[in-house]
Amino acid sequence: MELLPRVRNLVRYLVRGDVDVEDIAQEALIALVRGLPSYRAEGRFQSWADRVVARTTFAWLKRSRGRGAQHADAPVELVAVPSEDALPDEYVHRRHMVTLLDRLSNEQRHALVLHHVLELSVPEISTELGIPFETVRSRLRLGRTALRSLAAEGDGGEERG
Repeated sequence: MELLPRVRNLVRYLVRGDVDVEDIAQEALIALVRGLPSYRAEGRFQSWADRVVARTTFAWLKRSRGRGAQHADAPVELVAVPSEDALPDEYVHRRHMVTLLDRLSNEQRHALVLHHVLELSVPEISTELGIPFETVRSRLRLGRTALRSLAAEGDGGEERG
């Protein structure tokens, strides 16, 4: 398993824009190496690695809030790193999903990614984000509704081939 594409994609799903993806991914890879002694092999390695990457990303986002939105006006270039086993259509779909995620609030985005990409349960997300159970459920519901609406907007204006 090549870890770098997975780490980059997860970071990109969690953050808006591409400006800091490489820096966060590098920090996450360092955290993974440092955390290897704590991996107890009780579950899938990918699940453990995903949680380390998510925690590293959230910590980076928290630190960056203090610095302000230094890259708010930077151009956005989509990054979705294809894995060797991903089909071209899957890559296009991921890129499209990232553009839709970029239009959600960070709160909704994080809840959706943790639930649908990392497959965490609502109680696990509540613990991970330090927010009440019902808040997680609300963010998931609102995020799904917003994503459906955004996808429907896109479907109306896209050419089908």
